[in-house]
Amino acid sequence: MAKLKLGAIADEKPVKVTIELPASLHHDLAAYAGILAQETGQPAPDPSKLIVPMVQRFIATDRGFAKARRQAS
Repeated sequence: MAKLKLGAIADEKPVKVTIELPASLHHDLAAYAGILAQETGQPAPDPSKLIVPMVQRFIATDRGFAKARRQAS
């Protein structure tokens, strides 16, 4: 089984944002959702629900961003 970087998807109060994705990225998100469903034993989430936790994970693990943020404050 694959070790994915995402876990369960949190349900928080949303802020509405509209974006356009390339079809290939949407296809990859759908595939990721299917694999995530297999790993967690839960139904596959809507691929769009993966975007927020992926961006959060990216920001949380970006050392350059963390360093710049510390220096700015």
